Amino acid sequence: MAAIEITELLGDGIGPELLAATHMLADALPIDFRFRPVDFSLESRNAKGRIVYDEAVAAMEDTRVSIKYPTVTEKESPNAILRRRLDFSVIHRPVFSIEGVSENFSDDVDLHIIRVATGGTYADPGRMIGTDAAVSLRIVERRPCRNAAEFAFRLAKKLGVTMTSASKHTIQRITDGLFEDVVGEVGERFPTVQHKVELFDALLAKIILNPSNFRIVLCLNEYGDFLSDMACGLVGSIGLGASASYSFSPGGKVKIAMFDPAGGTAPDIAGQNKANPTASLLAFSMLLEHIEEPKWSRKVRDSVIARIADGECTADLGGSLNTMEFTAAVAAGL
Repeated sequence: MAAIEITELLGDGIGPELLAATHMLADALPIDFRFRPVDFSLESRNAKGRIVYDEAVAAMEDTRVSIKYPTVTEKESPNAILRRRLDFSVIHRPVFSIEGVSENFSDDVDLHIIRVATGGTYADPGRMIGTDAAVSLRIVERRPCRNAAEFAFRLAKKLGVTMTSASKHTIQRITDGLFEDVVGEVGERFPTVQHKVELFDALLAKIILNPSNFRIVLCLNEYGDFLSDMACGLVGSIGLGASASYSFSPGGKVKIAMFDPAGGTAPDIAGQNKANPTASLLAFSMLLEHIEEPKWSRKVRDSVIARIADGECTADLGGSLNTMEFTAAVAAGL
């Protein structure tokens, strides 16, 4: 088998520890991985400016698969810049309950959140109008909505579940209306997939009341941001969330994929071997699925879940293992 080249965007805070955990897991798999590191830390970004983004983009365009570790947002959002430079239009965040994780919620969650990665209210920071008013544009584009809809419908067809699109199309009739129109058009090509439309505010309540009614939810940028964090809260920790970002070729195939843990840099525990690497390991599981290694993707995910269920976990989840001990337990569980 040819070696799998992966661009690694090195980060800040607990980033080096998550990198070490990822490499330990990768070394336990019977796959030849070749990591191509790019120093994406705040120090490197401040010293090299746009050059570091050029290096990251060039490497990611070459390998087409990448993993990113948490980075500090100071003057700019590195994630937002990568989305623009690489034309990421879809973010996929799976969120699911794990036995052994303490939570204030009794029902199981098994949710795939598909988020349009660009536009919405995040595309324009706004401007002042005089001294007492501020305004910003809300931007919704057809192409990224179509990419996200196609991704969501394909996933729903693969899993044999219902796909729900959510917006405020009754109020935001032009922007959210365009989104729902595009979703409906794409849905016509997937006649075997049931498609439901929900108002986003009502959707939040319905997920909390009956999470089993929802498996795949597709929504615009800011809605997906809100829903992702809420869903992680329901399952007990934002540190359990992994995500993938995708750009697409004109034919609709994934062109570049980036996988990352959803949590931040956690500077208070950086360098202490205390970080919970669950999200990074689950992100690597998603990467394995993407490179068509579904067996090992499933084994990694199952081993992570089994270790936590058995109480072999880090302190934030009630266990006593440090970062590398937990990772070693997951690797042994393969």
